[in-house]
Parts: sequence; structure tokens; C-alpha cells
Amino acid sequence: MKISNEKEKIDSLALAPVSVSPVYHNQGIGKLLMREALERAKDLGYSSVIVLGHPHYYPKYGFKSASLWGIKAPFEVTDDVFMVLELHEGALNHVSGVVEYPSVFFE
Repeated sequence: MKISNEKEKIDSLALAPVSVSPVYHNQGIGKLLMREALERAKDLGYSSVIVLGHPHYYPKYGFKSASLWGIKAPFEVTDDVFMVLELHEGALNHVSGVVEYPSVFFE
């Protein structure tokens, strides 16, 4: 995906909300999935990850409101559920714009 403004398009990743079957809740599976996914994203050279998800879950991993960077969703969504994580400190300095999701997200 891209974060796009009138001057540039910046690569980012979309994180699909994490879900673990209720049978396996409270066993640390979600935490392991999140840590592994974010570490792989960082290893692949990405600088940020965007998620539309639960406002009490994702901040535990460092996600913050995307609006702090002037990053907006291409659809109407409340500020508390549209979040971004910098995989490298300062990676989103001077980045703002509207997120462009691939068309498959809308199918």
C-alpha cells in the first residue's frame, strides 16, 4: 500500500486484524503472531504498518493514531481505530497523506 500526497507516494504495509480462535485465547498466540509479523516487516525493509483495528489491542504494540502524522484513511473511519506503527524511529517524519489500499481490499 502507499501513503500518498501531492508530492510523493511512500510504501507502507497493511496489517489485517489479528484473530485467534476463542478456544486459544490467553495463551500468547496473538502476541507471538504480532511480534513475528512486525519483525518480518522490519526485516523486509518496510518503515511503517497501518491497521484498522481495535483501539485497545494494537497500541500495546506501539500503534498510534495515524492522524498524529497527518495520515488519513480513504474512507470514513474514527480516529481511534485507524493506526500506524513506525518500524524505525522517525520513519514517518515528514510523511502525510491518504492511504491507498490495493483494489483487492475493496473486493
